[in-house]
Amino acid sequence: MTNETLQKLKSGYTFDAQTLDLGVALNEDGPDKDTPISIPLSMLNRHGLVAGATGTGKTVTLQVLAEQLSRAGVPVFASDIKGDLSGIGAAGQASDKLNTRLEASGQEWKSSANPTEFYTLGDSGLGTPLRATVTSFGPILLSKVLELNDTQESVLSLVFHYADTAGLALLDLSDLRAVLNFLTSDEGKADLEDIGGASKATVGVILRKISELSAQGGDVFFGEPEFDTADLLRLDDNGAGIVSVLELQKLNQSPALFSTFLMWLLADLFQDLPEVGDADKPSLVFFFDEAHLLFADASKAFLQSVTQTVRLIRSKGVGVFFVTQTPKDVPDDVLAQLGSRIQHQLRAHTPNDAKALKSTVQTFPKSDYDLEELLTSLGIGEAIVTVMDPEGAPTPVAPTRMRAPESQMGPMSEDEIKAAVAASPQHEKYGTAIDNESAREILTKRLEAGSEAHDEEQVATDKVAFPEDSQGSRSGSGSRSSSGSKQKEDDSMFSKVVKSSAFKQFTRTAVREITRGIFGTSRRRR
Repeated sequence: MTNETLQKLKSGYTFDAQTLDLGVALNEDGPDKDTPISIPLSMLNRHGLVAGATGTGKTVTLQVLAEQLSRAGVPVFASDIKGDLSGIGAAGQASDKLNTRLEASGQEWKSSANPTEFYTLGDSGLGTPLRATVTSFGPILLSKVLELNDTQESVLSLVFHYADTAGLALLDLSDLRAVLNFLTSDEGKADLEDIGGASKATVGVILRKISELSAQGGDVFFGEPEFDTADLLRLDDNGAGIVSVLELQKLNQSPALFSTFLMWLLADLFQDLPEVGDADKPSLVFFFDEAHLLFADASKAFLQSVTQTVRLIRSKGVGVFFVTQTPKDVPDDVLAQLGSRIQHQLRAHTPNDAKALKSTVQTFPKSDYDLEELLTSLGIGEAIVTVMDPEGAPTPVAPTRMRAPESQMGPMSEDEIKAAVAASPQHEKYGTAIDNESAREILTKRLEAGSEAHDEEQVATDKVAFPEDSQGSRSGSGSRSSSGSKQKEDDSMFSKVVKSSAFKQFTRTAVREITRGIFGTSRRRR
């Protein structure tokens, strides 16, 4: 690297505003201590990409960014796929290897921990459980989880519309299953036709997908208490941003569930947060690990919703960083909105690898480097960097020796995590599942009360109409009673509710349609 090139990097990465340190420029002879590479804090809400092959240092880069954001008073959310990120809540330990790296880069290092909350989906891990209701999740995101095609997604959207307008809260998957079963029954087929109709075969596929998700443990995520995404925006008593770490390593059987849940968090934030414009620092930075899982086999409606959310949420002060292996894992419309790039080493062992390498090079601004050669020769903890400057222009492409984290590299122990979770007020708030009454259960009680009154009225009527049979001797009364009892056993409780006059009266007087956002997610009831 020539002196002219180094001077170009120094000039390109000198900012008047507050910055996060990424590392120092990497010369042929090693790190150049006098050429720091950084990113303006105010530009973090212009989104970014952290990419690279497995084992090249993406998680450590995420940790470096997260701990500096926390110290700058910016809350962070990050998913933890492998469990390595939990160390951000513990102080780092010095070592000979670390000292050698620090000396080479000229980094001033101080062991420090960060205020950290540990979460998990449902009850699948050690952290505080996160849950959402089916109603809140919405049809588009749920269709992605269930891997439905476009036709099936359309039918599910009609079902949600029906439940919304009928005032039926879908709290968990059993509620949704009951609605689907009713709409395909003889009693419910008229209602199904009213909302557009659907074949029993399509509904049957949706029901099977729901059963498969339940069998994989996905049903533990749906329910109450529902997580309030405002809790991701908290600061500690010292003004440091709280780092929320979502443990996901035990959900390898349901990858679509956890990636789509992360999108639900973003959608919920988008609906609730006010517009802030271009602030000095973001309200929250959201790291989306294993981003390729979000886009795999996604419907057109889903991809459009992701693109729109990413485009618009920056005005709410939220920055989104996608973490994956190559830029081609992210759709072009989303990739075009990612202002900063941190690209770790790529490998070119196969024709597909070589193709991905060429595609990656094309996503960077023009530079004096042979990026194909450079990207395959980077070491662990090294990356190619370009960020967006305060004027909205890309900075020069910079080979970079990345900064070392000051928190613990590697996971905290299970005992340490359990102790942190037990001491958190978040665990008291969300730790215990609540079995609240859904609209179905409330209506069931009303129906049962109405049914008892009806039976008493019928007995009184029979006594007047058939006084000689008041002791039960009227011909055929016993068989009718037996037949009615049999029918009562055969009908599901939900079917009895929805075909009753009480239900019809309720839907006439209490009809409401939930206001839904970009993903069909409902507005939170606060």
